[in-house]
Amino acid sequence: MLSGGLLRIREYLQTIKPSERSVAEYILEHPREVIRLSIKELAERSNASPAAIIRMCKNMGLEGFPELKIRIAADLQSPSGGEEEYKEIRPTDDIPTLMESVTANHIYSLRETLKVLDPLAVEQAVQAVFRARRIDFFGVGASQLIAQDAQQKFLRINKPATAHADAHLQITSAVTLTDQDVAVGISNSGETRQVLSAIRRAREAGAVTIGITKFGQNSLAGLVDIHLSTISSEADMRSAATSSRIAQLAVIDMIFMGVAAQSYESAVSSLRKTRQAVLAEFRT
Repeated sequence: MLSGGLLRIREYLQTIKPSERSVAEYILEHPREVIRLSIKELAERSNASPAAIIRMCKNMGLEGFPELKIRIAADLQSPSGGEEEYKEIRPTDDIPTLMESVTANHIYSLRETLKVLDPLAVEQAVQAVFRARRIDFFGVGASQLIAQDAQQKFLRINKPATAHADAHLQITSAVTLTDQDVAVGISNSGETRQVLSAIRRAREAGAVTIGITKFGQNSLAGLVDIHLSTISSEADMRSAATSSRIAQLAVIDMIFMGVAAQSYESAVSSLRKTRQAVLAEFRT
């Protein structure tokens, strides 16, 4: 069942336009009432126009107000009632509490990402990467670690991939891409300057561009051909971008598994071959 309506609105509030804010806030304050309202009734009660409501739904990746109501209704039927479940890490937490909170936050991030991640966009990303001559992954900081993980995965199934950490090398690599290649930008905020620069260069070179960012409007999402959304409602105690990292890794794994499934026998053979080679050289 479609869900994630309230989650989309909470995330969208971070970048929402003033003309739509009153609608979003009214929905969050009165979710049970909203699912019984027409678009005209909601417009009147939130002091907005029907056009603003339609625009807000479109900006959140929904087909319209009816889909939003269906998703909100599903949220309200869930055990949490659509409420946030992210657990703040506090300095007074003992180790068992900390263990539970970190685990719960990872589960939350994965589950909520699944609600906002568009299956069609994932399919498009899989097909683009499968056809690619070369794949460049761009990330900075914690997102660079995700890029390196992606590079390692795709090299193991014989897909040429790079994940340069140096910003100059990222640009150098991006401008050498062609229309046969794919560039993947990874940035939770969607505003990392180095990643945006590399993706712009890759786009100018003709490569298919993919962005893995938090849900909502941001510069990277507006720049790429394919936007893959994640959820990581990290609070103030943002231990090395833990939740965003887990969500990004999951999206990379989805693409990897999708590509591997396209040529299953070849992928399995390559995985076996690379594993055996590493073991032969470094087994103690």
